[in-house]
Amino acid sequence: MKIKYDRTADAVYIYLNDKKYAYGKDLDDSRRIDFDTDGKPIGIEILNVTKGVSTDNFPEQEKVIKLLEGKKIRIFA
Repeated sequence: MKIKYDRTADAVYIYLNDKKYAYGKDLDDSRRIDFDTDGKPIGIEILNVTKGVSTDNFPEQEKVIKLLEGKKIRIFA
């Protein structure tokens, strides 16, 4: 699992694994989960991260929270 932070876009992408993208599902206006052809999550896109992030409905939520906290991104409970 790795994280890519783009300050200019105020966005984060969290790579859960290296499988190929098949489709994505928006959780809301700022959060999207990408899936592989087997329907397993492969990544998480988060926009507007300087405002803080809700991790509700994220796969591997505890690991994702640790990654975000490591980048000093505020988490909403």
